[in-house]
Amino acid sequence: MLKASVEWLFHLSQFRFHQLICFFRLAMARGPAFAVFISVLMVITGSLNTICAKWADSLKDGDLIFNHPFLQALCMFFGEFLCLVVFFLLFAWRKYKYHQQNIEGDGGAIRDLSEVEEPILPQFNPLIFVFPACCDILATSIMYIGLNLTTASSFQMLRGAVILFTGLLAVAFLGYKMQQFKWLGMLFVTAGLAVVGVADILFDSDPHDDTNGIITGDLLIIMAQIIVACQMVYEQKYVQQYDVPALFAVGLEGLFGMSILGLLLFPMYYIRVPSTFSADPEGRLENVFLALKEIQDNPTIAVALSGTIVSIAFFNFAGVSVTKELSATTRMVLDSVRTLVIWVVSIPLFHETFIPVQLLGFGLLILGMFIYNDLLIGPFIRRSVLPSMGESTPCNSCCLSLWASDSLEDHEPLVNEDDP
Repeated sequence: MLKASVEWLFHLSQFRFHQLICFFRLAMARGPAFAVFISVLMVITGSLNTICAKWADSLKDGDLIFNHPFLQALCMFFGEFLCLVVFFLLFAWRKYKYHQQNIEGDGGAIRDLSEVEEPILPQFNPLIFVFPACCDILATSIMYIGLNLTTASSFQMLRGAVILFTGLLAVAFLGYKMQQFKWLGMLFVTAGLAVVGVADILFDSDPHDDTNGIITGDLLIIMAQIIVACQMVYEQKYVQQYDVPALFAVGLEGLFGMSILGLLLFPMYYIRVPSTFSADPEGRLENVFLALKEIQDNPTIAVALSGTIVSIAFFNFAGVSVTKELSATTRMVLDSVRTLVIWVVSIPLFHETFIPVQLLGFGLLILGMFIYNDLLIGPFIRRSVLPSMGESTPCNSCCLSLWASDSLEDHEPLVNEDDP
């Protein structure tokens, strides 16, 4: 009986593994349906990631609100680590299919008509991902602290500052010469950030909100984008030259981030900070033991954290697929949609105050992102407006200089958001 049960479990596990492989194989198939699927998946999972993080921040154990940004960052890195698991599952499947088509025997190899090369792991030093993982740890932890102090919608909109800092650092350290319309886009992004930040402070009518806390939270989120920009520029300079598959890169950063932050949780227990940055009764920077007790007393917190883990894993998978199957600019557009979804959902779900002025800030941010990434506006002007211009005037020359595209010479680093 025991032997039969073991055999049944073995066959069941084989069946489940085969189902999982078939799912990812089907998911990676090209076609319009898959493009729609990954686009919707990216928007939904990206929105859920921020919503689940804010949901966890709003849950209570008695009178104590769950406030553990470093533990939440650890959950995010675990979600990224799952991308590494997916990568090796796909790699094992491709390896298996290759050996099926190229059967080795005593007399040599029986080769199928397929011309697929044998899958091999990229050759590089995995330690190159330690620095971006450290940047990710610092940026994500700071952003989660900021998320505790401000609203989910402001959090998501202020993250648009990464475009501004990435562009400036790319010019300063990578020697990029950006087209003039990109500087215009960065100007609109800056204006949008200013509107969102000021609206948070001046138009918040909730008497229970701490104005100083909101200002601190907004500034922390913007500061975190400087670190994210450093990570992007580093990856552009050092990581991309090794042609590492995106899922592999995200998974390695998750592995290093999870390992390093997991070790840091213990010294954080003995570091005391002001009450603004920690709701711990003893003022500890991160009290993982209290967090585990709160999760045990209120299992809903575990559900919210699990949502963070699962959503970040699928968000990275969908983001990588969108970049590969569609384009990086499409990914930026979808990320803008994600910001709008988070804003709309947060108002009824977290009782956020609707501030009409933030519509202007959101519009400026989206306009800046579209101009910076040369979406819709720039191509339309070059296609329909510039050719119809008549005689040469200073105004016409200015427009030609502003919207001219010489993308063959200038390649800015991709700005992608894989965290919360």
